[in-house]
Amino acid sequence: MKRRIAYTLIALLVILTVPTLSVGQEVDNKPQPAAQQVSTASTTINDEALDDVKEEEMPATAPNAKGESLSFNQSLKQKFIEGNAGFMSLVAIALVLGLAFCIERIIYLSLSEIDAKRFMANLDERIAQNDIEGAKELSRNTRGPVASICYQGLLRINSSIDDIERSVAAYGSVQSANLEKGCSWITLFIAMAPSLGFLGTVIGMVMAFDQIQMAGDISPTIVASGMKVALITTIFGIIVALVLMVFYNYILSKIEHLTAQMEESAITLLDSIMKYKLKNKA
Repeated sequence: MKRRIAYTLIALLVILTVPTLSVGQEVDNKPQPAAQQVSTASTTINDEALDDVKEEEMPATAPNAKGESLSFNQSLKQKFIEGNAGFMSLVAIALVLGLAFCIERIIYLSLSEIDAKRFMANLDERIAQNDIEGAKELSRNTRGPVASICYQGLLRINSSIDDIERSVAAYGSVQSANLEKGCSWITLFIAMAPSLGFLGTVIGMVMAFDQIQMAGDISPTIVASGMKVALITTIFGIIVALVLMVFYNYILSKIEHLTAQMEESAITLLDSIMKYKLKNKA
């Protein structure tokens, strides 16, 4: 690990020093007589010729300076700086925290999913064979809320069917609450991100008007630059909210799927227990 870090630092130093060395070599390799020729020829060139030379050189040098296409990370960094790093940092923090809660929920819900139909088939088979301990062990060793509510129902298998149903329903509500844990924070960051963007926009507009007041003239350039910087925070805030909304809807779909599995499994469990009780009575 240390070797990789060292190699990375050396590579960064090489990348940063090579352009500066190449520029220095180009400056040093310029022949000295050319400078003398420029100095002697400058006495014969009038101001109009210098203006013509500048006008001809500017279109040739401008594409070289601006023609280099920026990468996505560089352009994103540039827009981040232009949008006032203070407010853009708050929007970025909302994105990072919101994604952290989303990832945690997605991992938890993914681990909670099982093949409920296969599990209930095995559980019903063991209950039908009067192997209640085996059914409890199967429920205890299986992850997820479906197995948990089945285990709670099997613990009270000697009680009345109404008591078992109330127990399963009560424990099912607890498992549903565990599935939705942390979703309120995701909704908070979804609402917070565009709000922070709007706040940065309003403050940026106020700063733009202050610049207009200091300049003493309503210049289109000043107004356009101030509006551009002010609206960048709103754009980023809306993008963050949209990204978190996609993850949030995916989480809700998984929660609905697991809740439906829990309800279906609870009905199947009660039917199996009812058959077990009727068989023992007979």
